[in-house]
Amino acid sequence: MREYSPDLTPPWKRAQPVPEVPADPDLVVEVAGTDFCGAVVACEGGTVTLEDRFGKRRVFPLEPLGFLLEGKAVTLVRPSRVAAAKGPGRTASGSLAVPGARARVARAGRIYVEGRHDAELVERVWGDDLRIEGVVVEYLSGIDDLPTVVADFGPAPDARLGVLVDHLVEGSKESRIAAGISSPDVLVVGHPYIDVWQAVKPSALGIPAWPVVPRGQDWKTGVCRALGWPANTGAAWAHILSRVTSYRDLEPALLGRVEELIDFVTVGEAS
Repeated sequence: MREYSPDLTPPWKRAQPVPEVPADPDLVVEVAGTDFCGAVVACEGGTVTLEDRFGKRRVFPLEPLGFLLEGKAVTLVRPSRVAAAKGPGRTASGSLAVPGARARVARAGRIYVEGRHDAELVERVWGDDLRIEGVVVEYLSGIDDLPTVVADFGPAPDARLGVLVDHLVEGSKESRIAAGISSPDVLVVGHPYIDVWQAVKPSALGIPAWPVVPRGQDWKTGVCRALGWPANTGAAWAHILSRVTSYRDLEPALLGRVEELIDFVTVGEAS
């Protein structure tokens, strides 16, 4: 005797199971309900980061039915460690890694930053990119003598100079110094933070926010005191730097400026 399923819904009307697809690097998907389409560049926690063909990145939650693959609804899931390892590598800055690439001979152009901590942070995130591009980063121990430094460097179209400045906000000493640089072969940009420490996201350090230090106090010492850290700014910086693993741990206000400087000093010189 033939048995029948208690579900009498015709097969063509039944809800079809939505396939789960691992969010492997470079998988191209559309975001359901939007016009955004991009390739997977990261998948961590409960989110996936997509990059469109213009280089714009957006982060989306890994929700059921949240994406379209070749026009069909799918649910993205985190890739297995094995699958993730097979995908193309990325540098800490988010660029595609170039396995086996040798460092380029140093360009005539340079990027100057204010201090050692700035240089170490730039190296940690953009080091691989800088070596491939042949860009050297040097630190100045402050920018009070920036006009003299620029004159001594002798910038030219084939030897551009980029300068990253802390606390470059309207009315600051740094903004007045930067305004005195007029060479078309020099680009001075900066971030709004008192010190480059603040360019590291508090979430990377497990703190709710950077402390507010009253005027007149040494900012780094005040931060250590407010956070209950030992009064050793060198050790504090070593701890902060150790928590930075990629561009995701830095504030956009710094990310954009460093990328701008790299583009500036590498334009116009033959590879």
